Amino acid sequence: MGVTVRLQQETVRYVRPSATGFTLLELLAVLVILALLAAFVVPSLSGGASVELKSAARSLAAGLRLTRNQALNDNRSTALALDVANREFQLPGEKRVRKLPKRVDIVLFTARSEQQSEQRGAIRFFPDGSSTGGRITLSIDGLHYLVNVDWLTGKVRVIESVTEEAMGR
Repeated sequence: MGVTVRLQQETVRYVRPSATGFTLLELLAVLVILALLAAFVVPSLSGGASVELKSAARSLAAGLRLTRNQALNDNRSTALALDVANREFQLPGEKRVRKLPKRVDIVLFTARSEQQSEQRGAIRFFPDGSSTGGRITLSIDGLHYLVNVDWLTGKVRVIESVTEEAMGR
């Protein structure tokens, strides 16, 4: 008596790896797109006022440094004029007036000899690099930046996020 064994044949299917999931290139493309979105969206969500204030302080400091360099190079005194009411300043020898953001509150502390009116004044630099000195306080919504000019050296510094106590109020 013979035993017949019948084996059932199974079909084995081979699936190519590229047909399932994502390729490394596709994943990298998605990550790059997400990184670009985050680079543009996140800064706009985080305090526009602080970015605006910091930009204004840096712009003013750059103008003051440029004025000091001009005094050193031309061997004559030069002054940066600031109009607090109109929120604008003018570099020496330039007709163009540079505007600061309308939301920024400005307080100018300078030498009496450089005050043209209650709303206008200047900070003067001399050929040896020294200056009349002064401080420009920029603020928006409780945030404060100081742009300090040392009278002896003419060095311009931006002090960020100053508290009310440090400003002497």
